[in-house]
Amino acid sequence: MSFEERLQLQSGTGTRVSKQVAGAKKTAKPAVKQQRSKKGPVEMSAKKPVPFLRQVVSVTKKIHRDPRFDDLSGVYNPEVFMKTYSFLDAIKKQEKEMIQKQLKKCRDVEQKEKLQQLLNRMTQQELAQKKQQKRRERELSLKRRQRELAKQGKKPFFLKKSEKRKLELAEKYAELKRSGKLESFLNKKRKRNAIKDKRRLPSQKNL
Repeated sequence: MSFEERLQLQSGTGTRVSKQVAGAKKTAKPAVKQQRSKKGPVEMSAKKPVPFLRQVVSVTKKIHRDPRFDDLSGVYNPEVFMKTYSFLDAIKKQEKEMIQKQLKKCRDVEQKEKLQQLLNRMTQQELAQKKQQKRRERELSLKRRQRELAKQGKKPFFLKKSEKRKLELAEKYAELKRSGKLESFLNKKRKRNAIKDKRRLPSQKNL
């Protein structure tokens, strides 16, 4: 093959390749723009001036619900509540026994003081719960008596606060008498009353 024939062949193949490349450029599909996230920031074009009042995206506000003051939680019934959570009394009793054992074994003064404070608090809570339960039982018995009187056609009676207080003191007196702690309770009460009377007396400076 001569030199001229080689040049013609090279020029022919070059034109074909250039035509193929040009055709590929024409048929190439435009790049698809990716969709922006809805929660992403709003992109403003630099070619347009930014408006004075922007369009703010509304955010859904979370509404917090307190079950103690919401009608959806129903009406509080102490009897149902005590029956539902009666299993907690057994758990509290176990915890109290465990703390008492730890208190006996503990040698650290600071830790022992903390355990003693915790034990005292649990004892006070237990006594307050028993007192509240007795008051509730007393109120229930009074309601039963009122219902019985109403069934008999009699007028039901309603105790005043002072009368309820007297009943509580009478029950407390009877309980202390049964447990044998009445005398110590009365002695403590006498001492407290004596201290109060002493404070009320005028001092020698004022005389």
